[in-house]
Amino acid sequence: MVDIGQIEVEVAYALPERQTIIALSVRTGASVGEVIQISGILEQHPEIDMRTHYVGVFGKRVQTDSLVSLGDRVEIYRRLMVDPKQARRARIRNKTAK
Repeated sequence: MVDIGQIEVEVAYALPERQTIIALSVRTGASVGEVIQISGILEQHPEIDMRTHYVGVFGKRVQTDSLVSLGDRVEIYRRLMVDPKQARRARIRNKTAK
């Protein structure tokens, strides 16, 4: 039997007040979804619903069945409270109104 080895990855989830980053070793060929499960981050943050939260690797959105590579940072994205485009427009309106 061939040893497929282990790779080092991170799982990250950020809230406005804090961020959780978990470094772990997983088997080569593990998927993003498997890494998230193995990390234990879902137990630390029960508010994460994998049916509605998007995931990515280094800021690029991916599917949970995407494979991770050595050194990848798997990120779980929470829903934004305000659309960034709307927030920017509001800031511009406030500046011009003064």
